[in-house]
Amino acid sequence: MTTFEAIIIAIVEGVTEFLPVSSTGHMIITQHFLGIESTIFVKAFTVNIQFGAILSVVVLYWKRFFQSFNFYWKLLVAFFPAALIGFLLSDYIDVLLESVFVVAVMLLLGGVVMLFVDKWFNKPSEKQEITYPKAFKIGLFQCIAMIPGVSRSMATIVGGMTQKLTRKNAAEFSFFLAVPTMFAASAYKMLKDYNVLLEKSNLSTLLIGNIVSFIVAMLAIRFFINFLTKYGFKVFGYYRIIVGILLLILLALGIDMKMV
Repeated sequence: MTTFEAIIIAIVEGVTEFLPVSSTGHMIITQHFLGIESTIFVKAFTVNIQFGAILSVVVLYWKRFFQSFNFYWKLLVAFFPAALIGFLLSDYIDVLLESVFVVAVMLLLGGVVMLFVDKWFNKPSEKQEITYPKAFKIGLFQCIAMIPGVSRSMATIVGGMTQKLTRKNAAEFSFFLAVPTMFAASAYKMLKDYNVLLEKSNLSTLLIGNIVSFIVAMLAIRFFINFLTKYGFKVFGYYRIIVGILLLILLALGIDMKMV
């Protein structure tokens, strides 16, 4: 992986991590079209540059993020289901990460769902407090995002809206929940593949990727909150459907979309 390729993937990560379009799916697609070999380092890179993205949440929301231990316990409750399932199914998830077909199908199906999200779930209650049961239920939705192409952001925001949170509050809790979730994923990959990641050339590439994803993610979060509050999910739904259909057409035409 060249520095240029690393920057491109980091930009894709920063733009898509907090949008309901699947950052993992877009990085897999980008990796394919750039012709990047799916090595141990590349797989670890696409996970570890999420660390830069989560730092953007801490910086943008630092007053609210460091508010109380009760808040952290709720995040822990929401984080637990994904942590358990991720640990148990780690190898299977790694296999799915190489499948463009899975990404295409999930983008398409997720897009269809997003066309109706506002109609089904945009019924916020007056009381917007996130209780422990609500946090746990949102955490269950996050588990769906382990399938590439689903979108962690989409799953957790929809999960929050099923608990009668406003779109804005559901999105912000999704951002907060991303911090322990993505930190754990990054730390696990770092421990698992530290001998590869800490090689001099790879470490500099990883550092550049995290800096780029941090800057881009800050801009993307600001855009997304404003856009979501005003317009809802339909635009993202149509986008996912178009991308999913295009990928399926390419696969149906026999174009090799398998990761190299």
